[in-house]
Amino acid sequence: MAVVIPLGAVAYQSLRVPLSGHAIRLDLQQRGTGLYASVWMDDVPVLAGVLCQDRTWLIRNAAYGMPGDLAFADTQGTQDPDYSGLGSRFVLVYAEGQNV
Repeated sequence: MAVVIPLGAVAYQSLRVPLSGHAIRLDLQQRGTGLYASVWMDDVPVLAGVLCQDRTWLIRNAAYGMPGDLAFADTQGTQDPDYSGLGSRFVLVYAEGQNV
């Protein structure tokens, strides 16, 4: 089952969400070359500075220890996410078991 993670339309944000029994921290940062994500699970870094693209899983590998994966989806087309549309046009979803 996919879970939509609520985001605001701000260029830099950090949030903590409980996912699959773990405390997940997400940092999102808009740069000139795109939107980038860093992910922590239970205060342990999983990934840093990953480029966010439309419908592309961020974690992609079970070896990182995440019990699921995250992806952005453009609800109005196939554009890569931009901070100005976060939480409206661009949604972030979490799917448990996706990368296992």
